[in-house]
Amino acid sequence: HASHVTMSVMKLLSRIVAPDLTSAPTDTEEALHDHTYGITSDPMTQFAVALSALIHDVDHPGVPNTQLIKEQTSLAAVYRNKSIAEQNSVDLAWDLLMDDAYSDLRRTIYVTKNEFLRFRQLVVNIVLATDIMDKDLGALRKGRWNRAFSEQSSDNTEDDVNRKATIVMEHLIQASD
Repeated sequence: HASHVTMSVMKLLSRIVAPDLTSAPTDTEEALHDHTYGITSDPMTQFAVALSALIHDVDHPGVPNTQLIKEQTSLAAVYRNKSIAEQNSVDLAWDLLMDDAYSDLRRTIYVTKNEFLRFRQLVVNIVLATDIMDKDLGALRKGRWNRAFSEQSSDNTEDDVNRKATIVMEHLIQASD
């Protein structure tokens, strides 16, 4: 399943029009970069999407979160009945990534603390987006979509662009899962 979701999300990601970054920037290329919210020109974001697709169901128990809550499992208690399988997947995969054996990989992904925090947040947001049954998360996502893409939101602040990019990535993983 993970390989299928990864192939699908990468195919969708490749369908986002990318500017040609090998030549000098033009107004058209800058417009394309802005139009894709920087996703296509940010290798960290692209890797976060690929890694999230690979790990989104790590150690999945094979039953919905609602069943884990109903059965009062220890995992449900640990994650306070919210996105149980998804949070567990992130935690297990993240613990493995933080192992000393993967220090070279980590140095390739991020260098600064801000890059580390950004990468972590990307992975968490993308994996949690696969929990499509949580009504509260769905309402939060819908509210973020409405704020980000409303006619009043013509700001191109960094936060606005990041919010839009996150929403696009969440929809890519949902469509692929």
